[in-house]
Amino acid sequence: MMSLADGGAHCGYICDVSVPTYMLTHWVRDRQRGPRLPLEHIVKKQTMDTANIYGMRDRGQIREGYLADVNIIDFDKLRLPPPYVAFDLPAGGRRLNQTAEGYVATLKRGQTIMHNGTPTGALPGGLVRGPQAIA
Repeated sequence: MMSLADGGAHCGYICDVSVPTYMLTHWVRDRQRGPRLPLEHIVKKQTMDTANIYGMRDRGQIREGYLADVNIIDFDKLRLPPPYVAFDLPAGGRRLNQTAEGYVATLKRGQTIMHNGTPTGALPGGLVRGPQAIA
Protein backbone atom coordinates (compact mmCIF):
# COMPACT_ATOMS: atom_id res chain seq x y z
CA MET A 1 0.00 0.00 0.00
CA MET A 2 1.46 3.32 -1.00
CA SER A 3 -1.15 5.96 -0.34
CA LEU A 4 -1.14 6.41 3.42
CA ALA A 5 1.61 7.63 5.73
CA ASP A 6 2.15 8.82 9.30
CA GLY A 7 3.92 12.09 8.52
CA GLY A 8 1.40 13.86 10.74
CA ALA A 9 2.86 12.10 13.77
CA HIS A 10 6.34 13.42 12.94
CA CYS A 11 5.43 16.59 11.06
CA GLY A 12 8.62 18.46 11.97
CA TYR A 13 10.85 15.79 10.42
CA ILE A 14 8.89 13.87 7.77
CA CYS A 15 6.72 15.11 4.93
CA ASP A 16 5.01 12.17 3.23
CA VAL A 17 2.40 14.36 1.52
CA SER A 18 4.46 14.28 -1.68
CA VAL A 19 4.55 10.47 -2.08
CA PRO A 20 1.48 10.09 -4.35
CA THR A 21 2.68 12.90 -6.64
CA TYR A 22 6.26 11.58 -6.61
CA MET A 23 4.99 8.16 -7.67
CA LEU A 24 3.34 9.76 -10.70
CA THR A 25 6.14 12.16 -11.63
CA HIS A 26 9.21 10.00 -11.02
CA TRP A 27 8.16 6.37 -11.36
CA VAL A 28 5.57 6.85 -14.12
CA ARG A 29 6.61 9.90 -16.14
CA ASP A 30 10.22 11.02 -15.57
CA ARG A 31 12.32 7.99 -14.65
CA GLN A 32 15.46 7.83 -16.82
CA ARG A 33 17.20 4.62 -15.64
CA GLY A 34 15.28 1.39 -15.67
CA PRO A 35 11.69 0.78 -16.65
CA ARG A 36 8.92 3.20 -15.80
CA LEU A 37 5.84 1.94 -14.00
CA PRO A 38 2.55 1.89 -15.94
CA LEU A 39 0.24 4.80 -15.08
CA GLU A 40 -2.78 2.53 -14.67
CA HIS A 41 -0.85 0.36 -12.16
CA ILE A 42 0.04 3.33 -9.93
CA VAL A 43 -3.45 4.86 -10.14
CA LYS A 44 -5.00 1.51 -9.11
CA LYS A 45 -2.56 1.18 -6.18
CA GLN A 46 -3.33 4.71 -5.00
CA THR A 47 -7.10 4.41 -5.35
CA MET A 48 -8.90 1.07 -5.48
CA ASP A 49 -6.26 -1.00 -3.69
CA THR A 50 -5.91 1.48 -0.82
CA ALA A 51 -9.70 1.81 -0.47
CA ASN A 52 -10.11 -1.98 -0.39
CA ILE A 53 -7.43 -2.47 2.27
CA TYR A 54 -9.39 -0.16 4.58
CA GLY A 55 -12.80 -1.59 3.77
CA MET A 56 -13.94 1.53 1.90
CA ARG A 57 -16.00 -0.35 -0.64
CA ASP A 58 -17.81 2.78 -1.86
CA ARG A 59 -14.78 4.49 -3.37
CA GLY A 60 -11.58 3.87 -5.31
CA GLN A 61 -13.25 3.38 -8.69
CA ILE A 62 -15.33 5.48 -11.06
CA ARG A 63 -18.54 3.44 -11.03
CA GLU A 64 -22.24 3.99 -10.54
CA GLY A 65 -23.09 4.03 -6.83
CA TYR A 66 -19.55 4.91 -5.74
CA LEU A 67 -18.51 8.24 -4.23
CA ALA A 68 -17.20 10.64 -6.85
CA ASP A 69 -13.78 11.24 -5.23
CA VAL A 70 -11.57 12.28 -8.14
CA ASN A 71 -8.38 14.24 -8.82
CA ILE A 72 -8.21 15.92 -12.22
CA ILE A 73 -4.52 16.19 -13.12
CA ASP A 74 -2.62 17.99 -15.86
CA PHE A 75 -0.03 15.21 -16.14
CA ASP A 76 2.47 17.28 -18.14
CA LYS A 77 2.44 20.08 -15.54
CA LEU A 78 2.58 17.80 -12.50
CA ARG A 79 5.59 18.69 -10.32
CA LEU A 80 6.80 18.97 -6.74
CA PRO A 81 8.35 22.29 -5.66
CA PRO A 82 10.94 21.99 -2.85
CA PRO A 83 9.66 21.30 0.69
CA TYR A 84 9.57 24.13 3.19
CA VAL A 85 9.28 24.60 6.96
CA ALA A 86 6.19 26.36 8.33
CA PHE A 87 5.95 27.51 11.95
CA ASP A 88 2.16 27.49 12.13
CA LEU A 89 1.44 24.87 14.78
CA PRO A 90 0.39 25.75 18.34
CA ALA A 91 3.16 27.45 20.34
CA GLY A 92 5.05 28.17 17.11
CA GLY A 93 5.73 24.50 16.42
CA ARG A 94 7.25 23.61 13.10
CA ARG A 95 6.06 21.33 10.37
CA LEU A 96 7.66 20.27 7.13
CA ASN A 97 5.35 20.77 4.17
CA GLN A 98 5.41 20.47 0.40
CA THR A 99 2.99 21.60 -2.26
CA ALA A 100 2.29 20.09 -5.66
CA GLU A 101 1.46 21.68 -9.00
CA GLY A 102 -0.60 20.22 -11.81
CA TYR A 103 -3.72 19.27 -9.84
CA VAL A 104 -6.50 21.03 -11.74
CA ALA A 105 -9.33 20.03 -9.41
CA THR A 106 -10.17 17.67 -6.56
CA LEU A 107 -13.72 16.41 -6.21
CA LYS A 108 -15.17 14.84 -3.06
CA ARG A 109 -18.60 13.27 -3.41
CA GLY A 110 -18.86 15.05 -6.76
CA GLN A 111 -18.25 18.54 -5.33
CA THR A 112 -15.13 20.52 -6.24
CA ILE A 113 -13.18 21.08 -3.02
CA MET A 114 -9.91 22.30 -4.62
CA HIS A 115 -9.45 24.19 -7.88
CA ASN A 116 -5.89 24.86 -9.12
CA GLY A 117 -4.52 24.44 -5.59
CA THR A 118 -7.05 26.72 -3.93
CA PRO A 119 -9.75 25.43 -1.55
CA THR A 120 -13.27 26.22 -2.76
CA GLY A 121 -14.84 26.17 0.70
CA ALA A 122 -16.95 23.08 -0.03
CA LEU A 123 -16.61 20.46 2.72
CA PRO A 124 -18.71 17.44 1.66
CA GLY A 125 -16.57 14.86 3.48
CA GLY A 126 -17.22 13.23 6.81
CA LEU A 127 -15.70 10.97 9.42
CA VAL A 128 -15.29 7.36 8.31
CA ARG A 129 -15.76 4.71 11.00
CA GLY A 130 -14.93 1.18 9.89
CA PRO A 131 -15.70 -0.62 6.63
CA GLN A 132 -18.34 0.99 4.43
CA ALA A 133 -21.00 -0.76 2.38
CA ILE A 134 -21.66 0.25 -1.21
CA ALA A 135 -24.79 2.42 -1.31
